[in-house]
Amino acid sequence: MTKLWATIVRLLDATGDWVSFLGLRLLLGWEFFESGLEKYHGDNWFADIQDKFPTPFNLMPVNVSWSMATWFELIGGVALVAGLGTRFFAVSLFVLTVVATAAVHWPTEWHTLTELVKGYAITDDGHGNFKLPLIFLAMLLPLVFYGPGKLSLDTWISRRCLGKA
Repeated sequence: MTKLWATIVRLLDATGDWVSFLGLRLLLGWEFFESGLEKYHGDNWFADIQDKFPTPFNLMPVNVSWSMATWFELIGGVALVAGLGTRFFAVSLFVLTVVATAAVHWPTEWHTLTELVKGYAITDDGHGNFKLPLIFLAMLLPLVFYGPGKLSLDTWISRRCLGKA
């Protein structure tokens, strides 16, 4: 029974190197791409919240912020799916998500942890709605620290062009 379990764990580990990061990349890539499409086809509403952006993002013209957010979400979403420039885009989208959380999703006012926890929600009932951005931040961390996984263009390029295993 111990040998069977060891074999199963070895197979799971080997498979995980190929598919676990792919799952993160596909889900995050789609979500960021979809968000970028909404901005691309929508009106720039950043002027309404620019004062909530953390420094230095609050110093940029709103058109620049809007364009950067839109294109980082669109290009970054596609890049995550392909596993191309994964760490760069994961860090970029992490920063973008922190800014979005501060400007849009964080509660306007809270005085106790009990009040803050009310903002850990998907919909905003006046207490913020930072649950989804927090989940995205947690999902981006493995891509930042461990990279895209074996089933990615980054790994293929590294092996093919740089001779790395």
